[in-house]
Amino acid sequence: MERSKRVVFISHCILNQNTVVPPLARAKGPYRDIIEEIMNHGIGIHQMPCPEYRYLGLKRKPMTKSEYDTEDFRKLCREISKDTVNIMKEYLNSGYEIIGLIGINHSPSCSIMGNRGILMEELLDLAYKSGIKLNLVDVPTDYYDGERGKEFIAELKAFLNN
Repeated sequence: MERSKRVVFISHCILNQNTVVPPLARAKGPYRDIIEEIMNHGIGIHQMPCPEYRYLGLKRKPMTKSEYDTEDFRKLCREISKDTVNIMKEYLNSGYEIIGLIGINHSPSCSIMGNRGILMEELLDLAYKSGIKLNLVDVPTDYYDGERGKEFIAELKAFLNN
């Protein structure tokens, strides 16, 4: 089988809502409609680690960006970013196209648009310094699979076709 040689990087919780702080989870497992749309385009999915899960585990309470913004958490985010950028370089050096990066709006770690999350600050800074330019999109804060999510799925289709 011929590979598409196209890959998208996604925030961890798009594939695994089980790692989201309990009151904020919006799906039983993955965001099915988002994943199906990526699959329908024949694009590979590279799931990034969740720094909040790594830092405080499953039983953590909801926290703000300022509460996470400690030297230890930033260090963890820089380590994840270095690893992720090295993976991106490997894809690019092997002739793959990185479609872009999908974050989670208003996440203290993974928000891209607006008030950028800590992981995305570190990752995008390092990616740009490494000469990697990425298309960016955020899953909206009010996104749910189904009828309520159709507007974002239309935006995602355009992003994936870019």
